[in-house]
Amino acid sequence: MGRKFAIIGHRAPSSGKINLNDLPGSSGRIDVLARAVNTALFLSHGIREDTDIILHLLGGPGPARRIKFQGSILRGIHSDERAIAGQVAKALKEPVPAIGQFVEIHSGFWHSGGGIEQTIREWDREGVRLFVLDNEGDSFNSEIHDLDSIGFILSDDQPFTESELESMEGIGSISLGNRWLQGHVCISIIHHLLDSI
Repeated sequence: MGRKFAIIGHRAPSSGKINLNDLPGSSGRIDVLARAVNTALFLSHGIREDTDIILHLLGGPGPARRIKFQGSILRGIHSDERAIAGQVAKALKEPVPAIGQFVEIHSGFWHSGGGIEQTIREWDREGVRLFVLDNEGDSFNSEIHDLDSIGFILSDDQPFTESELESMEGIGSISLGNRWLQGHVCISIIHHLLDSI
């Protein structure tokens, strides 16, 4: 089963510089996104080759940027927050590509313009079954294990905006409990549940 995660970084810069010494503060909570990448892709010894994750950097300046880590071909990235944020910082030095056009920076590491709406459209065309992680959603159902490709949308430390919720209208939601969990924890639980079926 192919697994995909999309996480929205509401304050994460889409251009400019990241302060690697202050990821939680002046860097727009890039630490939250880096932890999500780490949890989505890295095993104790190796990488989940069946998993991709797209970061949505919406904090400006300039247009929104998406950064994709493709587990099947990803090379040259280490499993710690600072190293992952350093890779994001490299992408921010480049002009934002056109919406829908992913440009590879190095093996398995891509960037593109666009927001979550574009990602939803692309995944829908690819036949990915989408779910929003929401504490008010339906309970996790083992039947989703039968899907060939599955995608999960989650937010950073802020709730989804009204426009984001509108773009996700009609997409099923899954709850991992009635408490708001951190994004990387949700990803870890999803992996565990799918691995256990």
